[in-house]
Amino acid sequence: MLGDQPPFAHLDEQALRGLAPGGAVRSHGRNVVVVSEGDPTDSLYVVLSGRVKVFVADETGKEVVVNTIGAGDFFGELVLDGQARAASVMTLEPSRFFVIPQRDVAALLSGNPQFARDLVRKLIGRVRSLTEQVRSLALKDVYSRLVRFLEDQAVEDDGRRVVRERLTQAEIAARIGGSREMVSRILSDLSAGGYVAVETKRIVLLRKLPAHW
Repeated sequence: MLGDQPPFAHLDEQALRGLAPGGAVRSHGRNVVVVSEGDPTDSLYVVLSGRVKVFVADETGKEVVVNTIGAGDFFGELVLDGQARAASVMTLEPSRFFVIPQRDVAALLSGNPQFARDLVRKLIGRVRSLTEQVRSLALKDVYSRLVRFLEDQAVEDDGRRVVRERLTQAEIAARIGGSREMVSRILSDLSAGGYVAVETKRIVLLRKLPAHW
């Protein structure tokens, strides 16, 4: 498996059962916390369908989104060391998972070199991504982080660059480590300047975003 392709993208439910006989399918609706920070780490979750966010939160409920994960990808990789979960995971839409118990993960790592290589590559990618997030939080202001987020998320859609995911300002703030109020101010100014348009929570990038706010 090369590049950023999820390590389980080529496997359906039947193939996963063949790799991990002890695994089981679980389904959850939208906005369900699947695992919580601090829980025992006893399984690896493969996303069969849907999408989840990985986040950390403080005692006041303020949260920062560490990652979003879709079909073919996985979470719960801390099962490799058996320590407590470092983050919580919530569904962003109805989702199905293939849950692989720790004993099957250990067997796969020792008996399936391809699986082990794929998992290591993906973990390396996540380390690089988290390192870049730390760099951004430490060295960039909120505006720069928002611009980078919009540029990274935007895709071509009928001749326009669109952030397809419908996000509230609070959700965007959690993704970039800022406040909802600051995100609101920046988006309002960008909209007034003709740089972006907000259409029912979808952000359209109309022209190149300015380097500074």
